[in-house]
Amino acid sequence: MKTTRADPQPADFTDVRATNLAVVLRHLRANGPSSRASIAATTGLNKATVSSLTSDLIDQRLLRETGLSSNRIGRPSTVLALDGSAYAAIGLQVSADRLTALAVDYAGEQLLLWHRAFEKADQAGRGVSAIAALAQRAASRVRQRGRHVLGLTVAVPGLVADGSTVRLSPQLGWSGVDLRGMLSGSLRQPGLSVAVANHAGLAAVAEQRHGGYPAGTNLTFVTGAAGIEAGLVVDGRPLHGAHGFTGQIGRFTLGPAGSPTLEDLAGVEQLVRRALPDVDPEALADLTPAVEQVVVQARAGDAATLAALSDTGCHLGQGLALLANLVNPEIIALGDHYAALAQWLVPAAEAELARHTLAPEAGGARLIASTLGLHAAALGGAVAHLDRVDTGDLPEPAHR
Repeated sequence: MKTTRADPQPADFTDVRATNLAVVLRHLRANGPSSRASIAATTGLNKATVSSLTSDLIDQRLLRETGLSSNRIGRPSTVLALDGSAYAAIGLQVSADRLTALAVDYAGEQLLLWHRAFEKADQAGRGVSAIAALAQRAASRVRQRGRHVLGLTVAVPGLVADGSTVRLSPQLGWSGVDLRGMLSGSLRQPGLSVAVANHAGLAAVAEQRHGGYPAGTNLTFVTGAAGIEAGLVVDGRPLHGAHGFTGQIGRFTLGPAGSPTLEDLAGVEQLVRRALPDVDPEALADLTPAVEQVVVQARAGDAATLAALSDTGCHLGQGLALLANLVNPEIIALGDHYAALAQWLVPAAEAELARHTLAPEAGGARLIASTLGLHAAALGGAVAHLDRVDTGDLPEPAHR
């Protein structure tokens, strides 16, 4: 499955038209409504080519004319914008206690955001049945709103091979589960594109699109909701590795056998256990209330809580420094529960990141809190399908 990549440039090879269609679409995605003349001036395409391309895209219901612009000397020009009335995509995020379904249309409007309780079952088939049922309901709702569903991507924590098989997910208790195959059979919709991807990787795709970063930004998205995982975007493209197993930074261990991992030292469950000694994180169906209580205690100045947050931030920063020295990101975004705790984690993490990074004075990674909330991976799953269109892989025309 193709995902976000750096802005296409005008080309003169065999797929020139698809490439230049992508140039127009991504210009409008990045810059908002624009006239044909503005598109031509900014992209370097000539006006006749832009006119032909935009005509095709209007016919495809990917663009629409929004009216006339008077912000220029001379005759007003017709303004074009992305058209969200025909197509949409769905992302479905799986965690140990919750399913999240999110759908967005091609213009970026959120069509639905649903959360459902989820109990990981002894047999993966029962869990897949719950996922398929939610996917069916979400797809039906999107179609009722007049959109053709381009595809569905399921985000899971752990190792995902070839966009299909959950090779290993300790959080879900799954091993060797062909999730895409099982879902495709359950959904019984041959035309629907179904994919499976790692939670953190999809969250990084969402962060790249919605974080306001320039094309080609190198960023890392760190999630602590299910262990510690990192989604990597390098030169504007998601980094998947040979088998899709990148980003498992929670497994970092330094020292002899039996030494604690980064997850043991900086994981959210371990932080909750230290800050709330009367709470057993493993017994909780949802960590969110416990994290909110940690925030309350930190704001009240509770010394033990602040010490636990500072210590967690130190260890997290050391782990991120290893990652920064390997892939040299410009941005490291802390997501989900880490984002909620970032006010107290970041100072210590930044200090360790700077101390252990080889060249912090040359503009090392900037550590920020993501604003995408607990459903970043679901958003990334939907965005991944829309990005296929933005790169010139146009869908079959939707019926009017």
